[in-house]
Amino acid sequence: MRRSSYISSIILIAIVLVVIVLNVLAHCCVLRYDMTEDKRYTISETTKHLVRSLDEPMIMTLYLDGQLNAGFMRLRKATLELGEDIHACQSLFAVQTAKPDSTLIRYGLSPTLVHERSQDGRTIQTQVFPYVSLTYHGRTTYVPLLHNNRGKMGEQNLNESIEDLEYAMAESIYLLTRHQTQKIAFIEGHNELPERSVYDISATLSRYFQIDRGVIGNDPTMLNDYRVVIIADPQAPFSETDKYVLDQYIMRGGRVLWLINGVRFSKENLSSNGYTPVIPLDLHLADMLFTYGIRINPTLVQDVQCLPIPVDVSADPSQPNYQPLPWYYAPLLLTSQQSPITRNVGQVSATFVSHVDAVGNDSIQKEILLATSTASRVIGTPTEVDLGDINPDMSLFQWQFVPVSVALSGSFTSAFHHRMPPEGMAAHEQQSHSIPTKQIVVASGSVIRNEWQQGPLPVGYDRYSGMVFGNRDFLTNAVLYLADDDGLIMLRQKSIALRLLNDRRAHEKRYIIQVVSIISPIALLALTGCFVMLIRKRKYIRL
Repeated sequence: MRRSSYISSIILIAIVLVVIVLNVLAHCCVLRYDMTEDKRYTISETTKHLVRSLDEPMIMTLYLDGQLNAGFMRLRKATLELGEDIHACQSLFAVQTAKPDSTLIRYGLSPTLVHERSQDGRTIQTQVFPYVSLTYHGRTTYVPLLHNNRGKMGEQNLNESIEDLEYAMAESIYLLTRHQTQKIAFIEGHNELPERSVYDISATLSRYFQIDRGVIGNDPTMLNDYRVVIIADPQAPFSETDKYVLDQYIMRGGRVLWLINGVRFSKENLSSNGYTPVIPLDLHLADMLFTYGIRINPTLVQDVQCLPIPVDVSADPSQPNYQPLPWYYAPLLLTSQQSPITRNVGQVSATFVSHVDAVGNDSIQKEILLATSTASRVIGTPTEVDLGDINPDMSLFQWQFVPVSVALSGSFTSAFHHRMPPEGMAAHEQQSHSIPTKQIVVASGSVIRNEWQQGPLPVGYDRYSGMVFGNRDFLTNAVLYLADDDGLIMLRQKSIALRLLNDRRAHEKRYIIQVVSIISPIALLALTGCFVMLIRKRKYIRL
């Protein structure tokens, strides 16, 4: 008996020691394994690399607090869990919450109004602040958490917000910790859009880059300091010198965002006379783009999914009656959900769009970013566009998903391969093949143009419907994708499955659900008790 008691004491002490050691190890070492199908609790190596470079505490403050519905509670929980995951990777990253107050409004952070209907039919309005602040080295940046794409359900917007949480956080951490600002340039000299017409996107991109504007010279290395070059809606042909400088810039790894029309038209004639001739626009870039693997066709695309314009439908000129009618030459372009550039980005508005074809070398990777809907039409040029032509033959709209924008990546062949440099070009070493690089081609300059109305309007804003489309997000993501070498933009590909309850069925069968929820645990406990009693009874009967 003594020996048995002695062994029992040793076993008990050993168990206590093991528990103590495990608790100490659990306190010192954080071990996690993400068993979710969509890996929602796994942060990327890019984010880990960013936070490991912190040299002093970074404080994350979450302002999403108060009376929150289930959707916003899910967003709050996901944000806190992401902060805890980052803290587990870097102890200098601290997480805290705070009640929102009026100081947030002074920083330009607008609250989100949430309208919900209670079960008794009353409408409940709550105000939430879906923002996070990051403070590092005395600087503070505010991160918006909520996507609000029109045309999507609230649950979808919240789910997309959760999908983009890590990207939004990593992007803000990168901006706070970077030591040097990259430069991008808008090319001038070919009747491109003036600074006034790209003011909105320039103001957005200035958060990330230093932005310059200038004319191409005869020095093939003049663009080397610029991470991305933007060519926004040129109307005059490019000279061989300009093409050569751009070509050699690409050969050395430069990145270009081309926003080029395939046709020429007159907005003045259209607004004053109600019609405009449309002819092919020759910028002398077709051979260059063809070599890179893309062709912009001199066509016009019509789409049933389009913007409206006000048209006078009155037969009496003295009593005009303006009604919004579809303007098929202003399509609302669909965005690819497979690309990090356009994932979770709303429709992109454009006017007088051409379609693009992928051509040439198959070694260049081509990815469609923007396309028309399932009811489109492609019209050859020359032709004429008339505002009075508002009732086209709908049987002609048989084209589907006509590509309008394509991303190109790979090693490009020079358009001046086996050719002499243009006359007057400064001496340099000519490159015939590029190092791996990227380009994006958009077959409409209107995508980047903003209107003015006592000041700049947001790019993608339609003054007739009052809606803002996804142009700004698309362009910003496009430039960030071109400038990115760290894989930061790839975080936007994270996908979380949306699993929603059927609210109507849940409300109709709420009593059944409540009864089952109450009785099931009691019944399970009773069955377990009966099973234990049966085992004990059989055991002691044998004795």
